[in-house]
Amino acid sequence: MREVSLRIDRYLVNTRITPNQLTYLMTVCGVLAAPALLVPGVTGAVLGVVAVQLYLLLDCVDGEVARWKKQYSLGGVYLDRVGAYLTDAAVLVGLGLRAADLWGTGRIDWLWAFLGTLAALGAILIKAETDLVGVARHQAGMPPVKEAASEPRSSGMALARRAAGALKFHRLILGIEASLLILVLAIVDASRGDLFFTRLGTAVLAGIALLQTLLHLVSVLASSRLR
Repeated sequence: MREVSLRIDRYLVNTRITPNQLTYLMTVCGVLAAPALLVPGVTGAVLGVVAVQLYLLLDCVDGEVARWKKQYSLGGVYLDRVGAYLTDAAVLVGLGLRAADLWGTGRIDWLWAFLGTLAALGAILIKAETDLVGVARHQAGMPPVKEAASEPRSSGMALARRAAGALKFHRLILGIEASLLILVLAIVDASRGDLFFTRLGTAVLAGIALLQTLLHLVSVLASSRLR
């Protein structure tokens, strides 16, 4: 995406558009993934991917324009984090509503909407667990955490953390990867004429989100980040 964003930057750096305005637009694009996924069939899944890819593109552009114009602000950093939270949540909530088959001819099954929302909550909590380390250290008057402090003090925990990192299953609940998975599931379901794999994916992502929320919390507490 950097190859694309750098080509767009040249048209923006000499305008009055601010990095924060681009961040607002980035967030809107990410949130639009939720209603896009409500469109039935492969079309909705494609629209969801497009919305998330626009989010990703603008996420590159706003930072590059900020560096070029030297317009840095804590507000910009904050808005960027909010955009990431909302986009991940929007994709997973959209998946749950999609699996519930809102526009189908049968009864709406709200279980899938609940599971999608549960997955979204897990994705947000994982980000919050990381960000709250900085909040806790700041309130205690401690300096920002160093990367080395994220390594668990227990050798067994460190091994488990490296194994989980190698598998990268946790990335499936991030908006970018989740939207691509949703597209694959939609294509398979289109060939079957039902929502079996979309619903299966919703349940799996909800499980991953809950498991990762717990494991990430344990990882934070077992490391030196709060010491």
